[in-house]
Amino acid sequence: MRDYEKYIRYRTFPTPWCPGCGDGVVLKSIAMAFSDLHIEPDDIVVISGIGCSGRMPTFFNTNTLHTTHGRALTFATGIKLARPEKMVVVISGDGDALAIGGNHLIHAARRNIGIKMILINNGIYGMTGGQVSPLTPQKFITETTPYGNIEPKFQASELLVAARASFVARETVTRMAPLKSVIKKSFQHQGFSVVEVISNCHVNLGRKNKMKDPISMTKWIEGRSIPKSKFDKLAPEDQNHKYPVGILMEDKKRLEYTELYYKHIVPAAQENAAAGK
Repeated sequence: MRDYEKYIRYRTFPTPWCPGCGDGVVLKSIAMAFSDLHIEPDDIVVISGIGCSGRMPTFFNTNTLHTTHGRALTFATGIKLARPEKMVVVISGDGDALAIGGNHLIHAARRNIGIKMILINNGIYGMTGGQVSPLTPQKFITETTPYGNIEPKFQASELLVAARASFVARETVTRMAPLKSVIKKSFQHQGFSVVEVISNCHVNLGRKNKMKDPISMTKWIEGRSIPKSKFDKLAPEDQNHKYPVGILMEDKKRLEYTELYYKHIVPAAQENAAAGK
């Protein structure tokens, strides 16, 4: 057995994902990052909400929790506060994280709580049939935008930088080695970390937009992905429809939320309780 396989719960296979779905690449990349860091499975909690990505905790041989739509970060916050020594990993899709869960996302970033989030961006509500999401590119046809999406999409990682997340990175399922590497770095970070993973949904998004197979859609992703160092040198008009990949933000100086909580809030509460206040 390869080292990373101890983190995978093979008895729950096969997965429900469509053949060629990028979720399998993300699953293996996370397991390999766990293995590289030699974290005991019992010291990990993997949490998800609703959506295709919401199925992922089923396949991890760790502590797992499958929560309600958009609320994975709230459950994760409670777990991290109660057991700050555990590695708490949230896996979320673009609809789960940035539509119903958007408010929780920006406040988790603002607090800098030590949750590790993997945000899988396939640009669509995949599990429920292909409705437009906050990350669907403009002009794309979906079940709910049959004449093309006229709304601008969120720049998810840039939004998280603005919300003061202390580690933000973007990678794609077409670059597995860099993806595993950046996930590993995010797991080593003390504060709130997010890795946005550009993934493919060729069944519910690609087939409506002339990319009906996984190869076509991953080539489309490759054609729009560019290292951040090169992206920054492009003219603004040339940056449109490009995904800068790599680490976008890393702030090692900010204190993590649970450290502050146990340093300041818990002693003060105990002192008040002892004084009968």
